[in-house]
Amino acid sequence: MKKTAVLLVNLGTPDAPTEKAVRAYLKEFLWDPRVVQIPRFIWWFVLNWVVLRKRPKESAKAYRQIWTDKGSPLMVFSKRIQRAMQAIAEQAPNGDYKVFLAMRYGQPSIRSVMEEIKRHTPDNILLLPLYPQFATSSTGTAWYKFRSEYEQLQAAPDSKTILDYHDDEGYIDALADSVRRYWADNGKADCLVMSFHGVPERTIRQGDPYLFQCTKTAELLVEKLELEPLEWRLVFQSRFGRDKWIQPYCVDVLQTLPQQGVLNVDVICPGFAADCLETLEEIALLNKDVFLQAGGEQYRYIPALNDDEKLIKALFSLVESNNLTDSKTLEEGL
Repeated sequence: MKKTAVLLVNLGTPDAPTEKAVRAYLKEFLWDPRVVQIPRFIWWFVLNWVVLRKRPKESAKAYRQIWTDKGSPLMVFSKRIQRAMQAIAEQAPNGDYKVFLAMRYGQPSIRSVMEEIKRHTPDNILLLPLYPQFATSSTGTAWYKFRSEYEQLQAAPDSKTILDYHDDEGYIDALADSVRRYWADNGKADCLVMSFHGVPERTIRQGDPYLFQCTKTAELLVEKLELEPLEWRLVFQSRFGRDKWIQPYCVDVLQTLPQQGVLNVDVICPGFAADCLETLEEIALLNKDVFLQAGGEQYRYIPALNDDEKLIKALFSLVESNNLTDSKTLEEGL
């Protein structure tokens, strides 16, 4: 049977909720030209003399709010996804799979995990960035980093990358089921707010399909849940810098909903495979305060899918189908 290495990649996390660890992480993350598209000579001064002098302290404080006794939530949940996928892989009748996990920034790095994969001597490598929707600043940069390490391999095995799974039926079903279960246990709010990570508008003008794919995911989820037009909103979070980002902005919508008579909301982040600082601190805590201070009465965050059984099955189904066909692969010219 074909011996396949499945490489899961998530964003990354500091090693600890300390100012020193956060500074090292942010320096690597924010220096990536596919994350911050500002001329390097200008951005070097801004990053080192402005951002890294203030933001690590603020971010470390935020990380301490959501840190667990097992470490960073993103790392904890990403490892659970890896283990759950490996458990399914070991039962697969049509292949020999080993699932690896790397972080685009921080540890375990793509470089170190590629060394593990090299020792495993697979026949092919299947790269699966844990981003349902494609963006150059997420899936794209994970692929570029993977490719730079892959090109160093001698007698390299075949490789393939799953671009996205924004409209995958299994993924949409998993999202819909998670919302239904939450509503069954807690009741249904007036409005479901679907919040995705934002990107600068210029990246969409440059050809990124991200906005289209987020919109498609939201539409499919709305269809599954049979929501009426006023029962949901699509928004974008985490704007950074002075550039105009894709809209509507999450905080703006949360501030105006109470004025429209929407006093209780459920918020979900369909673009995150695993809960992290952005979902647990920004969305679940900070944005809750925004909504309540604007006159809202009840604000609830629906957790990310994390190692939800339906998501794991959907991801492994993608692995199997892409291991047998040439569909949705990333070409050299990206």
